[in-house]
Amino acid sequence: MMQISEKGLDLIRGSEGISLKAYVCPAGILTIGYGHTGPDVTAHLTITQDKANQLLRQDVARFESAVNELVAVPMTQGMFDALVSFAYNLGAGALKSSTLLKKLMEGDKAGAADEFLRWNKANGQVLNGLTVRRESERKLFLA
Repeated sequence: MMQISEKGLDLIRGSEGISLKAYVCPAGILTIGYGHTGPDVTAHLTITQDKANQLLRQDVARFESAVNELVAVPMTQGMFDALVSFAYNLGAGALKSSTLLKKLMEGDKAGAADEFLRWNKANGQVLNGLTVRRESERKLFLA
């Protein structure tokens, strides 16, 4: 089973940013830490840096498992890291049903890489932060 590298974690940290206080993200979801969501996130919740790091590792582990289960072709570390970042941001379901995964499984690495760039919207609006993230994921995927 592959695991995310420090480079992959850095991509997630940099893309998500950190907030030690709960906030509503652009997609309308209550979020804390490095993009952590779930029933444990409540309005007015405050956490420590250590807790944010713990939540990141806990969340990343779920998406590492999902990528390992969904991808049945050999991957480089960069490919794996990019896919974990993608799934971390959009959910494993989005990866599972994506043309990105389909193209990767068909051996079309370049076509799969280009699919990252299509996932730059929240609530139908192009977001600069998502565009930058998808470009970073694509670059890491191709590295």
